[in-house]
This record gives sequence, structure tokens and C-alpha cells, in this order.
Amino acid sequence: MSALLETLSLGNGVRIPQVGFGTWQIPDGPETYDSVRVALDAGYRHIDTAAAYGNEASVGRAVRDSGIPRDEIFITTKLRAEIKDAAGARAAFERSTATLDLGVIDLYLIHAPWPWTAIGSDHRAGNIEVWKVFEELYDQQKVRSIGVSNFDVADLESLGSETDVTPHANQIRWFIGNTQPETTAWCRSHGVLVEGYSPLATGKLLDDERLTGLADKYGVSTAQLSLRYLLEHGVVALPKSVTPERIRANGELDFELAPDDVATLDGLSNSVD
Repeated sequence: MSALLETLSLGNGVRIPQVGFGTWQIPDGPETYDSVRVALDAGYRHIDTAAAYGNEASVGRAVRDSGIPRDEIFITTKLRAEIKDAAGARAAFERSTATLDLGVIDLYLIHAPWPWTAIGSDHRAGNIEVWKVFEELYDQQKVRSIGVSNFDVADLESLGSETDVTPHANQIRWFIGNTQPETTAWCRSHGVLVEGYSPLATGKLLDDERLTGLADKYGVSTAQLSLRYLLEHGVVALPKSVTPERIRANGELDFELAPDDVATLDGLSNSVD
């Protein structure tokens, strides 16, 4: 089976394709539309967007125009990180669902525990308030699953202290050399699926000499090696590109890494910024 069709289980049992197509930093309009169409034509069945990306409209149009049944495509979007109140969360959800125009969202995430303009600031009370809205949306079956992004252990524990539903996923920055071991271990022990964004370290891994030789051993690119590493660890990989050839190549992950080579890559943890 193609790696693009392999799935993992979210915390509530919903299946999610292990390889998704990320749309961060792709402008709304033709670039997003064309990239998503290329990805879907190449076999991707998981598209990741966010209100903050500003491209939900083009993602939705590309999915609708693809001709692929809606229930065969997994859609993730995210609440803006700045919204930390119930009323704001409800209004934002309605905007996202209307903009996407794809019906029930498969996974809805709090984009970050703090506003991007105040990284590290304490908004735990606001996150709890917002999460209770997420629980309502989930109970009302307006979303199939709910989760968070960029939450560390303290953020996750705070959220769980006053809410009922454990996040089904936590989307974090995760790649060779930056595997966030503490957060990853907490998520796994609590049934929270880890999703890895920036799996190529925003391109920094592509020319890393420590990886090129190993990639040559498997007859793959450094990008493909780096993405396969996430799959070997049971992490959802979310590569992004606007180049058709790279979009297709990033989905060609039908090989396995030998345990010794995975261990070698593990040894590079936390050595790449």
C-alpha cells in the first residue's frame, strides 16, 4: 500500500492519513489551489490548513473541484492563536467552516497556546475556555476530532485539569534533530497522536551532509529520508511545497529504514535548530 494511504489512529479512534499536505505560507488563490490539486492528483488524502494561513477558501475549492468524494479526504484547520475566549472561538469556527465549504471538519486545532506576538505568555485560562467550545463542537458532531498545536507538557496538563476530552492530536514542530522528546512521550502516554509540521526543518535538512549519504544508501532524496523518519516513529508528516515535482516526490515514501539507521538519526536529536 502507498504510504499516502497509510493511516494512524487519533486519540478517539478516527483514522488520519499519516502523510498530509501542508499549506503554511502558501498564498490564497492560484498557488494554494494548484498545489492542493497537484497533491490530491498525486494521491494525498490529507490536507492541512489554518485560518491564520489565509488560504482556507482555495483549499476548499480545490477539494471540491477534485472530484474525489469528500469522505475520502481528511481536512484539518485551526483556530487562530490569538483567540482565547468562547465567543471568539465560536465565531471563528463558523467563519472557517463557511470559508472551507466542505461540511464537517475532520480535525480542528487550537493553533498555539499563546498569540504569536506573545510567545510563551500565559493564556491557560483562555485555552480552557476555548477548549470547552471545542468539546461542544465535538459533541455536536460539527468536527470529527479536536486537538491542539504547539502545546508543551505544561500546556497539555493545564488543559486537562479542567476539561473532559483529552486532545486527539498535538501538532508540533518535529523533524530529525528536533523530536521534542518530553512532549512526544507525554502525548504517547496519554493517547494523543503527534503530528509533525516543518518535517524538513523548513528546508534546513535538505543539504545536511549527515543525511545525504544515508539517503543515497536508499536511493532516495534527503527530503524523502527525512519524511520517512517521521513515519518510522508513528508521527504524522506534513510536508509542504508549491513545486509539482517535489509535491509528488514527498509522497513517494514506500520504503523502510533499517533499525540501525533510525537509531543513527535518533542520535542527531536536538542538534538541528
